[in-house]
Amino acid sequence: MNAYYENLFSLKGKVALITGAAGGIGNAFSEVMHHAGAYVALCDVNMEGLESLKARLGDNASAFYLDVTKIDSFDAVVADIAKITGRIDILINCAGINKREGLVDVDEATYDRIMDINLKGAFFLSRAVAPYMKAQMGGSIINIGSHNTGAVLGGVSVYGASKSALVSLTRSMAVEWAKYNVRANCLSPGHIKTELTTVTWEHPERSKYLLDRIALNRPGYPEDLVGTALLLASDASAYITGQEFRIDGGFLAGGQPWPYDTNF
Repeated sequence: MNAYYENLFSLKGKVALITGAAGGIGNAFSEVMHHAGAYVALCDVNMEGLESLKARLGDNASAFYLDVTKIDSFDAVVADIAKITGRIDILINCAGINKREGLVDVDEATYDRIMDINLKGAFFLSRAVAPYMKAQMGGSIINIGSHNTGAVLGGVSVYGASKSALVSLTRSMAVEWAKYNVRANCLSPGHIKTELTTVTWEHPERSKYLLDRIALNRPGYPEDLVGTALLLASDASAYITGQEFRIDGGFLAGGQPWPYDTNF
C-alpha cells in the first residue's frame, strides 16, 4: 500500500516543461517536479537565473531560452525538448507579468504585453505541446492564474482580465482534449511573497490591508503552492480536469473574522 501511494504522486519517468522557471514561483514548481522524479525543461528569458536553477537541481534538468511572446519559436523549442526527453507529460504555464495602473492610465503597449505573456503565450504554447500529449495519450497542463480572477484589487484591470480569460481557456482545453486523456487545470495563487512582491509586503498600509483579509493572517510563499502543483501533475489527479484551485490562505472565504462570542 505504501508503494501504491508513493507511485500515485511520483513523476518518475515524466517530463515537465515549465515557463517562467527563473522566477520565485517558477523555481518552486521546478524543484518539486524535479524532486518528485520528473525531468524538468526549464524555460525563461532569464538564462542566468535558469543556469543557476539548473546547477542547483543537478541531473535530469535542462535550460531553454523561451520568450513566450515569440510564438514563432514555440514549435522549435518544444521539438528540441522532445528530442532530448522523448516526451512531454506536464506543461506549467507560469510565465506572467503585471503593471499596476488605473484603467484610464493603461496604454495600448502595456495592454498588449500583459495579454501577450499571460494569455496569448499560454494559449499557443499549450497548442504546441498538445500534439505530443495526444500522441502518448496523456498529459497534464497547469495554467497559473491569480487571486484576481475572483477578488480584484485596484490597478490590476488588464492583469485580472488576462488571468480570468486563462481560467476560461483552461476549461476549453479540458473539454476539447479530454478524449486524449490530456487534463488541464488552473492553479490560482493568492498573495504570495516573492522578491517581486516584497515591496508590497513591506508597505505598512498595503500589508495590513492584505493581512486583514487573509484568514491565515500571513503571506503565502511559493512553497505553499507546490503541493497542489504536484497533485495536478501526478496520477493522483487522474479524474480532475477543468478546475481552478485557489491557494489564498482563506482570503475569499472571508478573511479575518469580526469579533464574536465563542467558547473555543
